Amino acid sequence: MNLQQGSSLSHLTDAAPGKAGAMPLTRAVVVAEISHRYGDRVALAGVSLAVAAGEIFGLLGPNGSGKTTLFKILTTLLRPTSGTASVFASDVTTDPAAVRRLLGVAFQHPSLDGKLTCMENLVHHGHLYGMRGHPLAARAEELLARFGLGDRRNDQTEKLSGGLRRRLELAKAILHRPRLLILDEPATGLDPGARQDVWRDLLALRQEEGITVVLTTHLMDEAERCDKLAIMNGGRVVAQGSPDELKAEIGGDVISVETAQPEKLAADISARFPVTAQCVEHAVRIEMPQAHKFVATLIEAFPGAVHSVRIGKPTLEDVFLHHTGRLFAEAEEAIP
Repeated sequence: MNLQQGSSLSHLTDAAPGKAGAMPLTRAVVVAEISHRYGDRVALAGVSLAVAAGEIFGLLGPNGSGKTTLFKILTTLLRPTSGTASVFASDVTTDPAAVRRLLGVAFQHPSLDGKLTCMENLVHHGHLYGMRGHPLAARAEELLARFGLGDRRNDQTEKLSGGLRRRLELAKAILHRPRLLILDEPATGLDPGARQDVWRDLLALRQEEGITVVLTTHLMDEAERCDKLAIMNGGRVVAQGSPDELKAEIGGDVISVETAQPEKLAADISARFPVTAQCVEHAVRIEMPQAHKFVATLIEAFPGAVHSVRIGKPTLEDVFLHHTGRLFAEAEEAIP
């Protein structure tokens, strides 16, 4: 599925993967032409997307792309300027209380009380959802064991490592058995081992509890793990689909040519061959299928100008560049 801006959501059909003629899947989230402004600044400009139940769906974008604003709208913390959004058919604007009952949320910055123990954090959070007595205690014990925190149940959370605190955040977010888990930059600040643990936990939650996950991220390797992505830039969704579908849009291979005068060589290549060559980080970049067949022709056409050539399969960084005309890091640096 690949939604373009302005597409009608009425045309979406989400069939079960690999099952011809299967019944449509339940849509966990539907966002239709959502826009939001902060004064004169446009944070979201007509964003539309749909998340099927059971998916791990990523909002990938640089800082300032609008993904955090969309996160706040989906969690009912912010009312959109225009457009609609719903969670399992409950509207985030007209029925926020119903949406909140369906949600588990883990913010980028920890919301744990460091002076309370792991168990106390879960119990006090459960009280906010009307949970009491044995059912609450049993659920808390179950989650502490699931997330490898059983032997730390009586430790103050300020004594936990960053990875263990993030796991406790996940336990807290799903304590009340939500249908949708929304995570803001879940792996930010974690070491590689802790990030692997977080993803193992998310996959287990999806498998064991059927939870749908929507997360924001600016990390390419994290985005690669998602079932579907919406790539955001400048308050818009510039591309949407599975990581493999998005990379397939590039059309084959990516050629990177090192040269002394990249601007001149890019112009000469575009003038001589039916390809688009552009300068990226002091090199010439070309997208095309079967790139290995073109390299010899390229070197022969510009003897001495080509210092080195590298051919690679498209990455999500290439997808972002293809749709925006700039590198991901450049987009982040451009944010005031």
